[in-house]
Amino acid sequence: MRRPRATTAKAVIYNENENTDSEQSSAQMASSDEEMDEWKPSESTKATGKAARAPTDGGMKAVPKRTAKPKQPKVPKQPKVPKPRAPRKRAAEQKDAAMSVSVGKKRKKSNGDDLGENERKTQTGCTEEQKTEKRGNSVGMKEERISFIVSDAHQTDGWTDEGTSQFGLQVKKEEAPEEDFTFDEPSLKKQKTSETSQRQQPTFPESGEHSLRNELNMNWDLTEVLSTLTCVERWVCGNIIKLLREENTVPFMVRYRKEMINHMDADAVRDVQMVYEELCSLAKKTQSVIQTLKKDGVLTPELEENLRSCRSADDLDHVYTPYKKGSKLTKARRAKALGLEDAAIALLNAPHTLVLSAWVKPGTEGLSCVEEVATGMEHILADMIAKDPETLTYIKTLCEKSFVTIQSSVSKTALKEKEQEKVAQEHKNPEAEHHNKKDFDKFQLYFDFTCNVQRIQPHQTLAINRGESLKILTVKVNIPDRVKSDFTQWCINNRWRPKTFAREELHANLRNAVEDSYKRLILPFLTRSYRTKLTSAAEKESIAMFVRNLRQRLLVCPVRGSVIMGVDPGFRHGCKLAILSPTSQILHTDIVFLHNSGQQKEAVKLRHLMVTYSCTKVVIGNGTACRETESFFADLISRRYFHPLDVSYCITNEAGASIYSVSPEAVKEMPDLDPNLRSAVSIGRRVQDPLAELVKIDPKHIGIGTYQHDVSAGALKAALDGVVEECVSFVGVDINICSETLMRHVAGLNAGRARSIAEWREKNGPFINREQLKLVKGMGPKSYQQCAGFIRINPQTLNSAKPSPPCAPENPAPKKSKGKAACSVPTSLNPLDQTCIHPESYHVAQRFLSLVGGIVEQIGSAGLKHCVESKVNTSCVEELAKKVDTTPETLKLIIDGLTQPPGFDIRQNFGPADFKRGIVSMSDLRVGAVLTGRVDNTALFGAFVDIGVGRAGLIHKSRITLDKLPTSQRRRSLALGPGERVEVRVLNIDAQRGRIGLDLIRVLQ
Repeated sequence: MRRPRATTAKAVIYNENENTDSEQSSAQMASSDEEMDEWKPSESTKATGKAARAPTDGGMKAVPKRTAKPKQPKVPKQPKVPKPRAPRKRAAEQKDAAMSVSVGKKRKKSNGDDLGENERKTQTGCTEEQKTEKRGNSVGMKEERISFIVSDAHQTDGWTDEGTSQFGLQVKKEEAPEEDFTFDEPSLKKQKTSETSQRQQPTFPESGEHSLRNELNMNWDLTEVLSTLTCVERWVCGNIIKLLREENTVPFMVRYRKEMINHMDADAVRDVQMVYEELCSLAKKTQSVIQTLKKDGVLTPELEENLRSCRSADDLDHVYTPYKKGSKLTKARRAKALGLEDAAIALLNAPHTLVLSAWVKPGTEGLSCVEEVATGMEHILADMIAKDPETLTYIKTLCEKSFVTIQSSVSKTALKEKEQEKVAQEHKNPEAEHHNKKDFDKFQLYFDFTCNVQRIQPHQTLAINRGESLKILTVKVNIPDRVKSDFTQWCINNRWRPKTFAREELHANLRNAVEDSYKRLILPFLTRSYRTKLTSAAEKESIAMFVRNLRQRLLVCPVRGSVIMGVDPGFRHGCKLAILSPTSQILHTDIVFLHNSGQQKEAVKLRHLMVTYSCTKVVIGNGTACRETESFFADLISRRYFHPLDVSYCITNEAGASIYSVSPEAVKEMPDLDPNLRSAVSIGRRVQDPLAELVKIDPKHIGIGTYQHDVSAGALKAALDGVVEECVSFVGVDINICSETLMRHVAGLNAGRARSIAEWREKNGPFINREQLKLVKGMGPKSYQQCAGFIRINPQTLNSAKPSPPCAPENPAPKKSKGKAACSVPTSLNPLDQTCIHPESYHVAQRFLSLVGGIVEQIGSAGLKHCVESKVNTSCVEELAKKVDTTPETLKLIIDGLTQPPGFDIRQNFGPADFKRGIVSMSDLRVGAVLTGRVDNTALFGAFVDIGVGRAGLIHKSRITLDKLPTSQRRRSLALGPGERVEVRVLNIDAQRGRIGLDLIRVLQ
């Protein structure tokens, strides 16, 4: 087989804020939708490898097609073999071989040209190792393209370099002849090997790890470093890397590849993914730096070795900073330019032969006297000391054993501005200075603040950083003087001790060099390192808080089967009303003025609307005039004004409603409504179906978490988008009734594919089964594999929808003759499509049903549930899994899918919104009173609880202890999130400042 075209290899940077397949130009979409939109699953890659060995295998049909295409571009490639570039071409092909793993090696064996021979000569592995790797094929690389996912949020503009690179993080695209949607036995057999993973045997073969190391081109092993940084077993890290390289989504891994990731939850997998992306980004930056230094002619073997040994961005910055083009020439480089490097080396290796006066050159700046020569030599030694890995390790160890503190104080600039404000306050409007005064007062806690770096809290770190950015605070890291003295003594007597006798003046020069290195180079490096680590840890904790809050906000149980009135309260412009049907359809919109003189007239209008539409639930936004609107409704309810209706109301968070009301999605969905009325619709729908409504809003605007402007915007967006995808996928979507906005958040889908599904549904009618998704434009095998398990075909909604035309499945086929003609799709209803069982496990589910004596038509029935439970009780899940030839994890998922009732929703385990009929004010509270409330928001310092008095009370983190939490919630950080019901005791009330202190008694189940 010919090797692939080198001209198709392009360096592609995957942006975390974009979908890699759909956000292309329209011209690219037209071609990519047919041939390259998705990859083959690892099972088909495995089958291709077998086909190369066995000519009788059915998979050989695809081979001639791949060999025919690369023949044409080989002609212009022949003149591109000049001698200086030949090694680079071999290195690039060796990189491609590592990326393709077994498939690439098969291709090279069948390639008979000279380049293929050179390629085989450069391979370090023997043929036996290659055969073993081909048989295992556990790396499972994609046949259509392979890429590292490198987040742009972790890439700094200063590091990028557009020059040629031998670095392996490039995308190699190869065209496949046709799309293979099959998910059969090879996949399950590969999963079964993960049972050995439970005994900590990695799925990655040794050659796979070597290929990863070669691609990164670093002096450390990616899997080992990832395992060390994340505290996750090495074999699990290897599996996660493999799954990520195959571009599996986190929800897919967590639900359908549990055995490969050792049953980790989505947050843990996402943490590993984030560190993996950081390491890949670091490797890419390192390669860019090396290329830049090579162009500048300053790269030495020692410098390259130091760069490739860096394990963090701080280490890389420390090594690279002196060589940046923008930086001025360092003292050490100026001294080296004068030729004093030999003198510095002589002081260490042979000081008895060093005579400084011999280096004096009168009239030459820097060498005109012995003192200048000694100073230059000290600068070179200081630079050597500061860049020595062993020395840096020792100084870090000293600091870990010492009491290192971070200190903040009010800055001179802030004090000066404060004095100027006081002087000018008599001549200016006091309100003009109120904003600056308020910002200044916010940081009073940190005007004289000192804390050990090992004990400082994440919210304190972020507050200090914000104060420093506003020039209100000055921050410094204090390292004890004992560290300096111990370090100096160790350097002089151990690490940098001269090998032979040195005169007293040379000893003095060495001591000066060590002290200069510590003060001028090492101390700033340590300070930067501490600040970076503290900020990084605080950002991760803050993002984790956002993620948990958002997840619990999205998974609030919907309120179904009721007509709801959404109210966007207001004073001057009135309260906007929207009455919604049980299916969230808009029945009526209006505006009432409840806080003016004509309240009685508006009350009559309200009663008329409530009775007309049989509306019994009112949802009030918590914005301006919320408390007054709540009081108005509570008064009417107490007087039984809406009799015979039993009306109740609740308060919901309206954060982001006004932003959504003017968004393109809202305009498209409600083109004829005023933006203010759209807000009322959004407020009502947030209670009817929180997940479907909140996904329309940027997660940053939902009003969760704290310090969102002080953390990395890219990392926050990636994490929040990930948790939205996780929630939508785990809940599942009914493909025939869900909105396009909700659909784009399903794992494996994006905006382009969601739009294609909606267009197909509009043209051909509802989907009859999951198989019909293969007919959708842009839906390749990989996308189908990732999304199929999270998409539901509900028979109830299917029967109520318009039936699909009989010829619908054949309509798209002629247009998609290259990739879609091979898909034979049934048109019958499959009851398994309404469950969480993945299509790749349907044959296992059928075998299990035969084993228990059931049929698919009984899914969700009490009879089938009884049969399954009795069979499981008779013989354990592990034995049953062996009988049906699958893993215990897959069988447990199949059992859940078969026994859950139709329309099962995981959100049933979460509490719905609290509706009430009366109002309590803050003046009614008493210290010691025991109340029940619902967590409204959590921060890094505590949890805010809505106890129904218009002000949220704070449970400080010190009062959220493990003994007060259920066992299932004893996890990291605060272990509380929005929507959880708690029992609290009032500790203190500050009516003037509007603050309520609470103590947690217990979490209500």
